[in-house]
Amino acid sequence: MGKKNIFIGGAWPYANNSMHVGHLAALLPGDIIARYFRKNGNKTLYVSGSDCHGTPITLRAERLGINPEEIATHYHEEFAKNFKDLWFSYDLYTNTMQQFHKDNVKKNLLEINKKKLFYSKTEMEDFCPCCNKYVSDREIVGICPICGNTADGDQCDKCLTALTPDTLKDKKCKICKTNTVLKENTHLYLRLSELTEKVQAYYEKYKDKWRQTAVNETAKYLKEGLRDRAITRQLNWGIDIPFKGFDDKKVYVWIEAVIGYLSAGKEAAKKQDINFDEFIRSNDTVSYYVHGKDNIVFHTVILPALLSAIDETISKPEMIISCEYINMNEEKMSKSKGNLVTVNSLIENFDSDSIRYYFTFNNPERKDSSFSLDEFVALHNKHLVGGYGNFINRNLAFLSKKFKGKLPELVLDEEVGSEVAKTYQEVGDLISKGELRAATTRLYDYIQFANRYYDQSTPWVLAKTNIEEFNKVTSNCIYMIANMANLYEPVLPKHAKMVKKLLGLEEIMEWAPVSYDSTVVLEQVPIMFERLDPATIDLSKGSEDTLLIKKNDNACLI
Repeated sequence: MGKKNIFIGGAWPYANNSMHVGHLAALLPGDIIARYFRKNGNKTLYVSGSDCHGTPITLRAERLGINPEEIATHYHEEFAKNFKDLWFSYDLYTNTMQQFHKDNVKKNLLEINKKKLFYSKTEMEDFCPCCNKYVSDREIVGICPICGNTADGDQCDKCLTALTPDTLKDKKCKICKTNTVLKENTHLYLRLSELTEKVQAYYEKYKDKWRQTAVNETAKYLKEGLRDRAITRQLNWGIDIPFKGFDDKKVYVWIEAVIGYLSAGKEAAKKQDINFDEFIRSNDTVSYYVHGKDNIVFHTVILPALLSAIDETISKPEMIISCEYINMNEEKMSKSKGNLVTVNSLIENFDSDSIRYYFTFNNPERKDSSFSLDEFVALHNKHLVGGYGNFINRNLAFLSKKFKGKLPELVLDEEVGSEVAKTYQEVGDLISKGELRAATTRLYDYIQFANRYYDQSTPWVLAKTNIEEFNKVTSNCIYMIANMANLYEPVLPKHAKMVKKLLGLEEIMEWAPVSYDSTVVLEQVPIMFERLDPATIDLSKGSEDTLLIKKNDNACLI
């Protein structure tokens, strides 16, 4: 791909509850891609943040009797810690409560308005006479017209039918249980239908680079026809509308959250002294957007439509890195079933690199996958303990113990040099295409090559019988270890850093074969990875709702 500019946007997790393994599987590819491109010498901006506005947070705050900001802040801080613990390398992880984001959203809405793409529309809307306010679909409860069970205004959890408030029977306000009445209300709408041709042209241009699910979901949405969407919401928590007559409303979260990529990108660019306006409009910029299946349409339809409406020259999402869902032991994850595994629980139980490796090697790129503790342990023990860690430890620990940590001069074997160079080329190509499962499989092939070379060369025998040949073989093994750390750094950054420090390679930041400094004397060589025993792991540890722990006096209100 050369030295293109790279913009990477990771989907913004909603700050209403702890992240689960599905969020992690969807977002982790962004960090691996960012780390690769930085090492490849590409000017890279990698951003995301917490989505902090909207009805669910508002409703939960009402039930808890606290301010929505307290909920959003709590989970934003938790998400930021999760990402730090898992070695994510965002150039900026922010949130939608920041003033620079609010200002940027308003600025972009004004740009869209110049193109006359907004209009007001008065409709009959549900109103609670007791609470004296308009109520949204998620604030309404009634009887499902399909199965007759109690249902919310947006979906029936019994028959899973998508609903709208006007289809419900016996509608009541969730808060006070009073029957709602219909009352006129005026909202601001985006003429999304007028942007259909632009979105269709964008889709045709880039679809061949996407996974099939993204292609299918987008094609289905376009076939149904783009419909105008309300950009205002009857809430008191969110971003103010920059137009007269809408003082009692806020910007609908669907539009302000995706504009957040521009807000965060611009703020992150400042820290690197990058002109973001030029960067994001350059023909040399490739944009990657990383998210789960349920966010596809927002990135392949809504976002490109908004970018066209703001400024046609802004780089559109070219690489759509979407993933499917993760189940638990072949069952859909559910709090009620008690099989929801949170990111907090993973961090409580496992090494960060082990987590990263599992969710890359088993990423649900094209079909749903299932999280299994036994499979996690088996993969960790085979690949990280028996493969990566074993090769590093049996070479370096042997030198440390038998040769006082002195490293031999490199005498590079042609076959080793060829395999290393080929691995860089093939893995880099796969990562740049978002093929991370295949990239990790290729990396493991390299580990197996290294272990075969070691076993066939028998350096433990040569150390006693032919010291010159021992030094040659060992130098090639150390060369492979140096490149093992460099190649694996996007996936295993913590352990790559450990190995590079041992070999004096901390300053190396390139995607190309590297050698080691033979003047370095090995210090104590730590065990890379410890074996895991599933009997000692408790996935319920760290799975509690962290806000309820903090607000335990109000737990009964949930």
